[in-house]
Amino acid sequence: MTELLIAPARNTGCNDIDLLSEVIVAAAAGQRSPLDDILDAEMVDEEPYMRTLANSLGIHWLEEIPSPSEPLPLRQICGPQVALRHRILPVEFEGSEEHGTRRLVIATYDPFNLAARQAAVQAVEMPITWRMASRRRVHDGLRRLYGVGADTFEQILEGRDLDYENLEQGDEASVIDEDEDEEASVVKFVNQIIREALEQRATDIHVEPLSDNLRIRYRVDGVLIDIAVPENIKALQSSVIARLKIMSRLDIAERRLPQDGRINLSFEGSGIDVRVATVPTVEGESVSLRLLNQQKFNIGMLSMESSVQDKIERLLELSNGIILITGPTGSGKSTSLYSFLSEVNAPETRIVTIEDPVENKLDGVMQIAVKSEIGLTFASGLRSILRADPDIVMIGEIRDLETAEIAIRASLTGHLVFSTLHTNDALGGIGRLTDMGVEPFLLSAAVRAFLAQRLVRRLCESCRRPISLSEEKKQEL
Repeated sequence: MTELLIAPARNTGCNDIDLLSEVIVAAAAGQRSPLDDILDAEMVDEEPYMRTLANSLGIHWLEEIPSPSEPLPLRQICGPQVALRHRILPVEFEGSEEHGTRRLVIATYDPFNLAARQAAVQAVEMPITWRMASRRRVHDGLRRLYGVGADTFEQILEGRDLDYENLEQGDEASVIDEDEDEEASVVKFVNQIIREALEQRATDIHVEPLSDNLRIRYRVDGVLIDIAVPENIKALQSSVIARLKIMSRLDIAERRLPQDGRINLSFEGSGIDVRVATVPTVEGESVSLRLLNQQKFNIGMLSMESSVQDKIERLLELSNGIILITGPTGSGKSTSLYSFLSEVNAPETRIVTIEDPVENKLDGVMQIAVKSEIGLTFASGLRSILRADPDIVMIGEIRDLETAEIAIRASLTGHLVFSTLHTNDALGGIGRLTDMGVEPFLLSAAVRAFLAQRLVRRLCESCRRPISLSEEKKQEL
């Protein structure tokens, strides 16, 4: 087997064959299939390597795996527990049942996984034609065919682990890595939903009850996408929503009123802060989760043009005035604010913020969360902040005239103030403040800059293709 795995690497430009051999030997000693270790180590260019390996083994290579027109028969003949555990994907039926030539086509990325082949033969009970595809395509196909967490879902239904007593034993699932929660449970199923969202770089998860289904959607690069879910997921609706409410420490008995909460998670060593909001609908409670990665902030991570970054760095050197960031919801305003604060954060500077809510915690910065139910609003909190000897103040959002007037007064008395406005462009910020009732002469005296921003949607690294742009198009972009 070693030479079979090494030969394609030589042909596709692997630079360290000796190290590759060591990886293969170590995998064999640990009774693991070596292909996963080779791909995880990123020692080969996956697509060319796997294609060459398939050709050398005489296995047909699939460049694309189309979505099946009738997925139900495929799911029935090869259940999710077998397919997802062994990472084999039923693709289609070929041949004729009438002539006795009907076969099931199964795609795998690991032809050396004998346990997977044996499990498929036992489960399918019909002739199998094997194909090879890249690991990413097999995983994406499994996700589309069975839905997120399908293997756990099937085990839950078999064990009927649907009672709230079992849900509450977890209290707070703080770690959601792949190897957690060996036993099937609603806890594990919910963790898989969140983990899948993080792996897809989603910023939001929406769990939405429909009349005959429970819809799960992720917002990726600003676009909402439907996620494939197991059939009969409606049976878990109450349990899934109860689990999310328990994780965010909400009242699971209160289903008539909206509630807000938070979850602190750990994923692959990184902290994830999750803001949770429930809304009662006629079909049950809808739950929205905003995923906030606890990351280190700096201006360099914003990928600005150098000329814009130079202007901002000069603005951050000011000792007073207001700097306002404008843009629609989800345009990255908070990330920019945190990056600016990180840039000016120093031992000789006192920085105080008031936010609704505090999305990320910054070392050395005094951060206050708005609690309107007890009277702590942006305006009242800002008054208190100005009595606490700040050098720099950050206001999460200017929503009303009172907050705007206090912010302007602070900037005119020697404080540097950062905040945001919900407008579509920089000029709209002027109109927004004047509509609130701010006098124009105060704007010209206090505001140092309006910064409008948008997020650019990223292209899929596997699908993107280079194109040539005209000078006119470059200027437009």
